[in-house]
Amino acid sequence: MTETSGTAIRGQLLWFTGAPDTPSNIHHIEDGVLLMEDRKITACGPAKDILPRLPKGTAVDHYPGHLILPGFIDAHVHYPQIQIMGAHGKQLLDWLNDYTFKAELAYRNPDHATLNAEFFCDELLRNGTTTAATFCTVHPTSAEALFTAASGRHMAMIGGRVMMDRHAPEGLRDTPQQAYEQCGALIRKWHKTGRNRYALTPRFAPSCSPEQMEVAQSLRQEYPDVYVQSHLSENCAEIDWVKELYPERNGYLDVYDHYELTGPRSLLGHGIHLTDAEWQSLADRQTTLVHCPTSNLFLGSGLFDLARTRTENVPVALGTDVGAGTSLSLLATLGEAYKIAQLRGASLSAFEAFHMITLGAAQALNLDHEIGSFEVGKTGDVVVLDPNATSLLHHRMKYTDTLEELLFVLMTIGDDRAIKATYTAGEKRHSR
Repeated sequence: MTETSGTAIRGQLLWFTGAPDTPSNIHHIEDGVLLMEDRKITACGPAKDILPRLPKGTAVDHYPGHLILPGFIDAHVHYPQIQIMGAHGKQLLDWLNDYTFKAELAYRNPDHATLNAEFFCDELLRNGTTTAATFCTVHPTSAEALFTAASGRHMAMIGGRVMMDRHAPEGLRDTPQQAYEQCGALIRKWHKTGRNRYALTPRFAPSCSPEQMEVAQSLRQEYPDVYVQSHLSENCAEIDWVKELYPERNGYLDVYDHYELTGPRSLLGHGIHLTDAEWQSLADRQTTLVHCPTSNLFLGSGLFDLARTRTENVPVALGTDVGAGTSLSLLATLGEAYKIAQLRGASLSAFEAFHMITLGAAQALNLDHEIGSFEVGKTGDVVVLDPNATSLLHHRMKYTDTLEELLFVLMTIGDDRAIKATYTAGEKRHSR
C-alpha cells in the first residue's frame, strides 16, 4: 500500500453480497478493519491481516463491542414535512390538505428551506442514514437547499422538486411549462453533481394533469438516467380518485406506465392495494416499490405485502416517509415492517431486514455499484451500531446468543441512540 493517510475503522464488520437466504452472501468478521482512502473503500478484512499493512498516518477509529455496517438507505422521505411529524393522524387526503400543504407553502422562502434542509440532513446522519430519496416542494428553492446541504456532508442524495399543477392550494401549484423549465434547470445543475441524483417527482397522479405527466415523460426522455419518484395505491379513496381523474387508464399504476415513468430507477412509495395485473407490471418493468410501514400504520392506509414482492420478483426498499412516518430511524422502521409482515401471516428475519436497508436498497435504487456493501472500490459510507446504547439494550444483549438475535433486538427495541457514528465518503459526519 502507498503511504497516504486515510481512515480505518476497526470493530465487528457485517455486510451482504447478495440475498441473505444464501449463507455465503452474509459476511461477518468479529474483529475486522475497513480502510477508506480518497472516499473509497480500499481494504476490508480481519484486523490481523489489515492492520500491519495500513499506510503511515492512517487514523484508526476503534469500536470494540460495536457492529459496523454499510450506511443505511432511506428510499422514500419528505424533508419539508419534518416539521409536521406527529400531527394528529387522519386519512391520507385529509392529512395532505390539513397539514402537509400548509407546511410546504413556507418553502418558497430560501432561508426556511435552508434551515430545514440542514436539520434534515443532520437528522438522517444521526440515524445512520447516508443515502435518501427525498421529496422537496414545488419551489426550486427547496431542491436547491436539499442538494446544497447534502453536498456539504458528502451524502448520496436523490431528490426532486415536486411537480403538481392541480388539486393543491395557490402557491403550491405549478404549470406544465414551469415544471419543464424549472426541473430541467435543476437537472442540469445538480444531477450527478458530486453524489447528487435528480428525481422527477410528480407528487402523485391526482396532483398532476395529463399535460403535467407528459412533461415528466418528456424530461425523462431528454435525461434518461434521472430517477422518478411518486406514490402508488396508498389509500383506497385515493385509488378511486385516480380512476375518476384518469378514466381512460386501466388503474393507478397504468397512469405511470402509460407516461413511461416506470422501470429501473423508478421508486413508487406504498403500493398497498395492488391488482394482480399491477403486480405483474411492476415485475415485468422492474419498478421499485418502497415499503413505508410507520406511515401506513399512522394514517391507517393498510398493510403492505412484503412477502409478495419476493414471490413476484419486484424490487423493494424501505422508506421512513416522514412526516406521516413517525421516525427517521430505519431501525425503528424495520421493527414496524416486521410487525406488518406478522399481521399478514409472513415474517421478516433480521438478516433480511438489514439487507433491505443496505445492499438490497442499493440494488433497488440501481446504486449497488457504488454503495451498499464493503467491497473494495465502493464509497466509504458506514454506520457504527452500539448494541449497548441504552440500559434496556445492554440488559437484553446479555441474553442474546447469535448475531441474528442481536440484530433482531436492535431493530425491535433500538432507535437513533444505537447509532454510535456515521461516515459518508470515508469521513466521520456524526458521533454520539
